[in-house]
Amino acid sequence: MGEKFIARQPIFDEHLRVFAYELLFRGSGENRFEPNPLASRSVIVDSTMVFNLERLVGPAKAFVNMDEQALLTEAPMLLDPRRVVLEVLESVTPNDEVIEACRELQRKGYELALDDFVGGDKWHPLMPMVKFLKVDYRGCGELAQRAIAEQYRPRGIALLAEKVETEAEVERSRRLGYSYFQGFFFCKPAMIADQDIPAEKTVCMRLLKEAAAQEMNVETVERLLRQDPSLTYKLLRYLNSPLLGRTGEIRDIPRAVRLLGEKEFRRWVSLVAVVALASGKPIELARTAVLRGYFCEEMAEANGRAAEGPELFLMGLLSVADALLDRPMERVLDELPLSPEIAATLRGGESEFRGAYDVMVAYERGTWNAVSKSAKRMGIDESLLPDCYMRATEKAAILV
Repeated sequence: MGEKFIARQPIFDEHLRVFAYELLFRGSGENRFEPNPLASRSVIVDSTMVFNLERLVGPAKAFVNMDEQALLTEAPMLLDPRRVVLEVLESVTPNDEVIEACRELQRKGYELALDDFVGGDKWHPLMPMVKFLKVDYRGCGELAQRAIAEQYRPRGIALLAEKVETEAEVERSRRLGYSYFQGFFFCKPAMIADQDIPAEKTVCMRLLKEAAAQEMNVETVERLLRQDPSLTYKLLRYLNSPLLGRTGEIRDIPRAVRLLGEKEFRRWVSLVAVVALASGKPIELARTAVLRGYFCEEMAEANGRAAEGPELFLMGLLSVADALLDRPMERVLDELPLSPEIAATLRGGESEFRGAYDVMVAYERGTWNAVSKSAKRMGIDESLLPDCYMRATEKAAILV
């Protein structure tokens, strides 16, 4: 796959369901997009023929960035108008040629969005063609956020608040009339407090403890699962998934341990517990946890350090544990018998896993310079990362 990189960021509707993903590309080894017609076409071709749009976004829509050169070619026509929103970058100059190109795309059924919108008269000629305004929450003050809502919402333009980082920001945007939200607010705890774990999540935490313990007690795991039949069902469903490629159903826990081996079984117990902990949260939080776990594991295997895979998997899986439980990460870690390397990394300290953690987060956000720096620190060939990410995405899609 060479130097072709891609990441995705979820876009939520007002019910915090995933409406779409923005696809983030890196088109060259220099971590920048070269504005020329061939590079523009390459970005679009990659999303449809290299990376496979269906694997990347599933049934959701894809927001795809369009620079001026891309808009002025027929490259967008390679994309299915039912599956994508064309995101006009803030660097585009809406001259007559661009306006006509956008008008033609609208006639062909494409929906258009303006990216990093902060207001301004220059965009007025494009407004009749625009379906979404992606309002830069960090670039606008509260007065501008309100003024944009009052000016454009009555015109039937959907408002998307991007770069929102807390639930409070989401709520404020919602009150102003914003219908869509993009940012990493869903990966943060709703409240930082030293509180008890809700009763329905206690079993999940005890399962995580058993899966992370130096010596796992299978009888204890089975007894915990019996306390919540839905967990047993989910675990057995996962164990029987095509992902494992096994013939014959696994009908009970002891048989699962015998067939999978203890190391693999620990991983599956961790998975089912973390996914169950996400109840009451946006489903994307569970997807993020599972994707991170698989991505870290894939990186370990690609880097010739497969023995570290289970620990890195658990580290990625638990990297949003504070958001899952709405409590400080320190408090969560104090209750789990994790290895010193995992605990130190999740506390924000230095460890031998720090490079992998930083690659994971930087790749997720599409901050490619940080990806390069962290990959070097981890000692992994950066060109291996796209395949690792795509395999992890595919596995996570099956499970959540």
